[in-house]
Amino acid sequence: MRKLLLLLAILFAVSRAAAQAQEKPPAASPSMQCDGKHEGDCKEHCAHMAAGHDAGMHHEHGAMAGEMKCGAMDMKDCQQHCAAMSEHREAGMMHHEHGEAHHEAGGFMRHGMSHETQKNVKLEEKIEEAARRITLREGPLNLPAHSAHDSTPQPADQTWTVPFDGWLLGFTPKMMDSTGAAVPGKLLHHTAFWNTNRPDFLCRNKEEHIFGAGSEMNVWPAVPGFGYRVHKGDRIRIETMVYNPTDKDFSGVWLQVEIQYLPQPAGAEKAAIRDIYPAWIDVQECGNSGYTLLAGKSSKTGVITVPYSGALLGVGGHLHDYAANLTLREAGSGKVIASLDAKTDKKGALLSLPVATFYETGGYALKAGEKLEVTASYSNPSDSEIPDGAMGIVVGYFLPEGEAGIASLRRVDKPIDKKAKP
Repeated sequence: MRKLLLLLAILFAVSRAAAQAQEKPPAASPSMQCDGKHEGDCKEHCAHMAAGHDAGMHHEHGAMAGEMKCGAMDMKDCQQHCAAMSEHREAGMMHHEHGEAHHEAGGFMRHGMSHETQKNVKLEEKIEEAARRITLREGPLNLPAHSAHDSTPQPADQTWTVPFDGWLLGFTPKMMDSTGAAVPGKLLHHTAFWNTNRPDFLCRNKEEHIFGAGSEMNVWPAVPGFGYRVHKGDRIRIETMVYNPTDKDFSGVWLQVEIQYLPQPAGAEKAAIRDIYPAWIDVQECGNSGYTLLAGKSSKTGVITVPYSGALLGVGGHLHDYAANLTLREAGSGKVIASLDAKTDKKGALLSLPVATFYETGGYALKAGEKLEVTASYSNPSDSEIPDGAMGIVVGYFLPEGEAGIASLRRVDKPIDKKAKP
């Protein structure tokens, strides 16, 4: 059971790509479809999409670019191509969540895009001490039908101040309306929680990324005996992006995240729990995660130094479309720690990655100063590069051998992002 819980807990690293690929929005939204267009307009629109000029498009420079010779098509073929590219465009939107606007945060970011801000969005908190549960609600959010994430007004970053000393154990996200009724999870592009009082222990130029979810509404269950340590006053920045690929308008939408927690026992009593930390091992090392995907077969390798002795309890990963494999190995010996083969559909869209667990043997032991090498392999079938079309990140839980060093990274006086709201 414990192994299963751990496996579920680390699935966050791969579930977003799988769910986005499997829950594709309608192929031809009103803003993109060719139906009803005159032949000349359809061909012009099709050619425009193939050239990659539509807002937010990257993947049309890949497998489809260069193959779509719209001018030579008859009307039926043009409409089919147009619809296919619309579908491909929406499927490819998931890759914009890793941006460059917030250098410290890394991971699920807004990719340097500028958005209008949703007005009157707030963060609500409800604490149930007896149940040891905190419920955070962000909203209300208004989402017109067929609104892409790169054009939808977004909520400003919110900040939750942790009200206790203790541990965060599990996270359960949900999208709902003002009455509490569930609405489609696909309205959430992503949400990411960052501890602004702690740097990432592998890349100290970044904040510590402690929770993330996308359209799949993936639950992070509690792992018995382990938790993420927090202190009263820690400020957690919540960065959320929404969109609406459905045919229905939604207004008054709320993102809810239930957090299981364990308070620090009073007095000298010690909690029977061990501290674990998220480990993000990136082929871009400590830079921005996105990079240009080359045409054909390619691979990219990064090396990260582990500053503390400890053990990896398990790992998953994050890749993009046309991915082939993600491998983590010991840089010195070349010994493979985990090799994760990507599962893709016929078009190259990423469906899933496996996970590897080491919990049952006590974890994969690592020594302070040891270097880890991560390699992401891709196979882009087109003759074109895809700007910002690739990432390669191994993500797992790290159990330090000793608490003092890694725990001391907490920064009490960390300045908060000016965009964040208390």
